[in-house]
Amino acid sequence: MTMVDQQAPDFTLPRDGGGEVTLSTFEGPVVLYFYPRDDTSGCTTEALDFSQAKEAFDRQGVTILGVSKDSVAKHDKFRDKHGIGVALLSDEHGDVCERYGVWVEKKMYGKTHMGIERSTFLIDASGTILREWRKVKVPGHVEEVLDAATNSPRAGAKS
Repeated sequence: MTMVDQQAPDFTLPRDGGGEVTLSTFEGPVVLYFYPRDDTSGCTTEALDFSQAKEAFDRQGVTILGVSKDSVAKHDKFRDKHGIGVALLSDEHGDVCERYGVWVEKKMYGKTHMGIERSTFLIDASGTILREWRKVKVPGHVEEVLDAATNSPRAGAKS
């Protein structure tokens, strides 16, 4: 199921450090990435990669938002332990994960369970999904997203 060229489902979620984030309030493009769990190796690497690239995304006017089902308290611990520099949003009830189609059946060691499929969405200033990456492999992913944000003529700020 592709969501490219569709309007990104709007949401308001609590974030690390307190407060809430509403997608539709952003004036420019947004990278929305979903990850399975705080403080696991792949998720930590991905969050650190996005944090290290934050300045480059900022220069393009792009906001980075990470989403998992972990609580705000867990996000705060994760952020502080690893020096994460991007906003981490808590979707504890999974509503946003469902609406983006990232809450899926997964298999590990022969057992089936539900979980977040590592996915990223590039959303333009008008709220349209320009690109999506599903079943993301972490190495090189942030560079690919930055390249797409940099080279997409529609990723510019609202006029």
